[in-house]
Amino acid sequence: MATVQQQQQEQEQQIKSTEKRKPVFVKVDHLKPGTKGHTLIAKVLSSNMVLQKGRAASQHLRQTRIAECLIGDETGTVLFTARNDQVELMKPGNTVILRNAKIDMFKGSMRLAVDKWGRIEVTEPANFIVKEDNNLSLVEYELVNVVEVEAGMNTND
Repeated sequence: MATVQQQQQEQEQQIKSTEKRKPVFVKVDHLKPGTKGHTLIAKVLSSNMVLQKGRAASQHLRQTRIAECLIGDETGTVLFTARNDQVELMKPGNTVILRNAKIDMFKGSMRLAVDKWGRIEVTEPANFIVKEDNNLSLVEYELVNVVEVEAGMNTND
C-alpha cells in the first residue's frame, strides 16, 4: 500500500507535468535554417498575396490563400508565409506574437511559418523600431554535403 507521503508526491508530479513552460522569446537575427519551435514578437511591415484560389467545385474544400509578409523586430526582418486564416492577422502595422514558428527553406532562403501546431496572436503595438536593413530572407543558403574524412588518411597523395 502506498503511504500518504507517496500519494502526495505523485500528485505533485502530475501537477508539474501539466504546467506549461514559460515561452523563450527569440530575436529575428537568431533564426537559423532548419530550426523550429520559435516564439517571437514582430511587427508586420508589408503583406503581399502570392496565391489565391477560389472555391473548389465541391463544397467541403475551402479556398487557398498564401501571402508573403515582411515582419521584423529591432534586430532584423524575415519573410513570413501566411496561409489561409493567418492572412487576416498579418496586416501591415500589426504587432504579432508567433508561437511555435519554424523556418522553411524556399529557393535557398529562409521563410518563417506557423503550421497547425503553432499560433499567431495580434497584440498591442510594440515599442521598438524595426531594423529593416538586416533582411535574413535575402541571405541565400546552399545545401552542402559534408564528407567525413577518416582519421589517419592522407588526402594529399
